[in-house]
Amino acid sequence: MMSTSLDRHVVLIVDDVPDNLAVLSDALDESGHIVLVATDGAGALERLQRITPDLILLDAVMPGMDGFETCRRIKLLKHVDQIPVVFMTGLTETEHVVKGFQVGGIDYVTKPIRPQEIVARIGAHIRTARMMSQARGVIDAGANAVIVLNANGMPLWQSNKASYWLEKYFAVGGGQAGITKLPPRLQSWLNESLALQRQSGQAAQALIVTRDDGELSVRLERNERTAELTLLLNEKPPVQTLTQAERVAGGAGTQLDQYRLTPRETDVLNWLAKGKTNRDIAEILGMSPRTVNKHLEHIFIKLGVETRSAAVGMAIHHLHAGY
Repeated sequence: MMSTSLDRHVVLIVDDVPDNLAVLSDALDESGHIVLVATDGAGALERLQRITPDLILLDAVMPGMDGFETCRRIKLLKHVDQIPVVFMTGLTETEHVVKGFQVGGIDYVTKPIRPQEIVARIGAHIRTARMMSQARGVIDAGANAVIVLNANGMPLWQSNKASYWLEKYFAVGGGQAGITKLPPRLQSWLNESLALQRQSGQAAQALIVTRDDGELSVRLERNERTAELTLLLNEKPPVQTLTQAERVAGGAGTQLDQYRLTPRETDVLNWLAKGKTNRDIAEILGMSPRTVNKHLEHIFIKLGVETRSAAVGMAIHHLHAGY
């Protein structure tokens, strides 16, 4: 693909009116931009297979494929879906303005064209897009992957790492940064978590998905000031070797039946023997740390012990008693 210069930004103008193309091309060229043109939506999509502009200036009303449909298709192309699209339109009715934003546009200018205004807007949007690109790079370099949601829980954007982990753990094609829906299992968990928050104000418990080669946790975060939602995904590597305590925990459950531990209490004890903290156990079992504490209190009472190490020792003793 054609690379963009660090000093001169590339702008693709899509308009079926030659006079508009001439005026805009001259103004952008004089301001130091590299200008590319297409006279219809199909031509724009074909050009985008070979070049990656910094911004697309798109006429809303064109014969055949209009600007709205062209923009919608642009946003389906992974390599250019984050490029800002500015609509040019004589349509100022609210429904047309809203439609432009719904298909992925970030701004619009009205005709007749005012070249100086367009040049100023283009400069501002390109600077913002560059900063967002840098921010996405920082996010992808971090330990967490990110899926950004609107206030209703609909996905707006995801980091590249999130795309990879969605595909790995949920068996979905997750390549696009601009996703439109979540995998069914993840969506179901999100719906339940949002309902819990609305009804009780409680924080949602993490969703844990395990595979032989790793474990993925998904946490829901809400910005209380803006009501924005974010899913934070984090992967833990598989445990390569089992310690003595882990081998004990794996078989201890059947040896502790006389103490009438519930299945959940047995799970907590198993992970306790593996050296996990309360917070680790909470994430693994999908419960709150406070709930883990309650289970441990019941376990200590039933086993007749007072400490974590004593509980693990009891599990070890009963496992060996069964050998």
